[in-house]
Amino acid sequence: MDLAINQTHGMVCAHHHLYSSLARGMPGPTDPPLSFLNVLESVWWKLDQALDLDTIFWSAKLGALEALETGTTCIIDHHESPNAIEGSLSVIADACAEVGVRVNTCYGVTDRHPSSNYPPVSMTEGARKGLEENRRFLSEGGRGMVGLHAAFTCSDETIENAASLAEEFNVGVHTHVAEGEIDVAASDRLHSLSHDNWILAHGVFLEDDHEIQGTIIHNPRSNMNNSVGYAAPKRFKNPVGLGTDGIGADMFDEFRIGYVRLREEDITESPETVWEMLEVNAKLFPESQQDVVTWSYPEIDPWHLAFSLGVKPRDIVISGEEVMKDGIVMTVDADEVRSKAREAATRLFKKIDNLP
Repeated sequence: MDLAINQTHGMVCAHHHLYSSLARGMPGPTDPPLSFLNVLESVWWKLDQALDLDTIFWSAKLGALEALETGTTCIIDHHESPNAIEGSLSVIADACAEVGVRVNTCYGVTDRHPSSNYPPVSMTEGARKGLEENRRFLSEGGRGMVGLHAAFTCSDETIENAASLAEEFNVGVHTHVAEGEIDVAASDRLHSLSHDNWILAHGVFLEDDHEIQGTIIHNPRSNMNNSVGYAAPKRFKNPVGLGTDGIGADMFDEFRIGYVRLREEDITESPETVWEMLEVNAKLFPESQQDVVTWSYPEIDPWHLAFSLGVKPRDIVISGEEVMKDGIVMTVDADEVRSKAREAATRLFKKIDNLP
């Protein structure tokens, strides 16, 4: 496809959590978390416990709208809602379809529960339900993968069943890998089961020669926010893409964060290194290359964009359909989506407040 210098194909967010779109302003933990596991237990695992199908819908719809408003037309999503598993993936797919954004989603299977020791020793009922939701969605023709939360929250039996289900449907496994030190054994537990179509989010504590097959997704802003360290993604032999881990879907913004973090590590580095991660993303979601985004900046070039803030899409065409014109989303009423999402967030926060 021939593109003008102010145009690109649609951006792809290669690791997102659409269920976290309502998280802004959520009640914080009573005590400040002092470790990565504390962050998970006191923030993110409380959020996903409080989700129901209605809040999942509005969170996904808001996340899809915000993705489109930043030129992202395709999202690779990883979902968890342990008290609202059945049907959750279809709810996400429907919400994104209403906005016009493509989504590849999965349910993040896990054996964790409030009294967990890590790693768990046996498969739980929650893991079985998560596997069944992945199976249901894929068997009904949904665009997705098989999700694992992370190896450290899954028994060997659960990991093996997830890998087997992915092979049955000829899709990959989408999982967090060695995001924190607690998951440092991930490579030993996953490498013999993995394939090139797996998506491996984070990889901060992966060994250089970890032997897990798949594409590593670098999430620089989230890694800094959770204080887990720098993944130094150039060290890997695997292809490396770029994700947000649920902090929006503005891939130009994430590209800038990825570049300055890389530059902090190595002053000789170029923004082209991180720009290549966006091209890896496009290969993970090839339909993105059928889309055309016309940008507000006159020249879309990594050396320009690394230092040019506020670049937004003006016009977007997805599969031949005009979904944005002069900066206005044409598929949904953006004000209405935001209003409904605020109402859903209020309900969600009340439920979080009532959790132990």
